[in-house]
Amino acid sequence: MTNGAAINNAAINNQASNILWIGTYTPDGGGRADGIGAVREHQDGSLEWLGTAVEAQSPSFVAVHPALPVVYAAAEQRRKVRAYRRHGEAALEPYGEPQPAGEATCHVAVDPHGRFVTAACWGDGQVLLYELDSDGGMAGRFPAAPSVDPHAALSPGSPRQSRAHASLMLQDGRVMTTDLGHDTLRIWTYQPGAGLVADHEVVLPFGCGPRHLVGHPNGNVFIVSEYSVEVFVVRPEAGTYELVFRGPATAGGSQQGDSAAEICLGPRGNFAYAGVRGSNLISVLEVAGDGTELVPVKDFDSGGNWPRHHVVRGNWLHVAHERSHNIATFELDPITGLPGRVLHTLHAASPTALVAAG
Repeated sequence: MTNGAAINNAAINNQASNILWIGTYTPDGGGRADGIGAVREHQDGSLEWLGTAVEAQSPSFVAVHPALPVVYAAAEQRRKVRAYRRHGEAALEPYGEPQPAGEATCHVAVDPHGRFVTAACWGDGQVLLYELDSDGGMAGRFPAAPSVDPHAALSPGSPRQSRAHASLMLQDGRVMTTDLGHDTLRIWTYQPGAGLVADHEVVLPFGCGPRHLVGHPNGNVFIVSEYSVEVFVVRPEAGTYELVFRGPATAGGSQQGDSAAEICLGPRGNFAYAGVRGSNLISVLEVAGDGTELVPVKDFDSGGNWPRHHVVRGNWLHVAHERSHNIATFELDPITGLPGRVLHTLHAASPTALVAAG
């Protein structure tokens, strides 16, 4: 797709660094929001609500093009992925037609070179790739091969549903996706005109449910599991990722009804932060063993109900709470990685993702 006019993004990029896009649930997904939200981050860490950037249907996760003022969002309940073009400081407008995806499309990610967008679908396990044109428009759709449960023998007569949940762009150009239904990490190679070609997979323990993941600067990948509330580390060895660590995601253990949601890194890569719904906490984990271990240091109250997503920005930690409709901000100690009290709380309807605009 070509819009027929060059996108002038110089002024927008100058404004982008302090704007966050807010993924949300709208009424079709049981939420209260109207679409993708926008907030401004001030120097003291506080957030200012700027309004709904664009009306959209349950844009539960968003991703930003690395060079162009284009944003991609999952329409979770509508089985779609859609592109939006930024205009002004904090407004978006639909860009092209929505593209078909799978059931409960819950995550999107963008290639750092701007070649494609990936989508993960929790409902039916689909992983899809959309090639991008020079203007950031979605020009081609390629479904990846479906997952096969490596633990099928442990649940005879009761096949488990594949549930793709997130994608990570790896340092070597490959893509890693989580499948919390089949307890696997799947590694893919991108082939232009063909989409994602299966490379290999890492099988995690039965029933753990790998959900979200983050790459460490040393090339290792940290994963948090939704069902078992654990963290895992996989390391690339001669082109193949291998499991090198498994441990608890929290210092105090998980409670009945808990489910881990997300993991992110601190600014220097020496601490990771895992969010747990139910107990409503964020766990601080020290990155140890040259990046091969995650050691829980302390758990703390997340500042709301159902911490769905969180992000570290410098010394600030922002936590989005889906059910209490707020974003809590903490200041992090740069030495210990620990937060102080809640510094600031912003009302935001049904927030599900916090993504920097640029």
